[in-house]
Amino acid sequence: MDITRSGVATVKGPADWFTGDVYIDAVAVPVAPARAQANLVHFTPGARTAWHTHALGQTIYVVEGAGRCQRRGGEIEEIRPGDRVFFAPGEDHWHGAAADRFMVHIAINEVDAEHPDAADWGAHVTDEEYGATATG
Repeated sequence: MDITRSGVATVKGPADWFTGDVYIDAVAVPVAPARAQANLVHFTPGARTAWHTHALGQTIYVVEGAGRCQRRGGEIEEIRPGDRVFFAPGEDHWHGAAADRFMVHIAINEVDAEHPDAADWGAHVTDEEYGATATG
């Protein structure tokens, strides 16, 4: 058993990964042979990720607020607490808060020796892409 006492500082999300203010708290860091990592991610209203992919896929679980997500070529989906979204390996996507609400989710990813980076980051989601009509 290994207990990590609370003490790791909240980190502001890097501007090349996010639009708007996003804050990240580490939840789980993989120790070999484990591959899972998890972060609690806090999005301010209108904040969102850039387009990105995950070589081994990603699950997000919404715990608070209201958000939006989209896969490349798909419709924007509204997401709320209790919603779980799985992005398949290599699926280009983004996710973030609704324009007028905070959103908090747990992001669960896998990393390994062949895929040490949880995400491959692309271009920022434009205001026009973000503002499109959502479903859900």
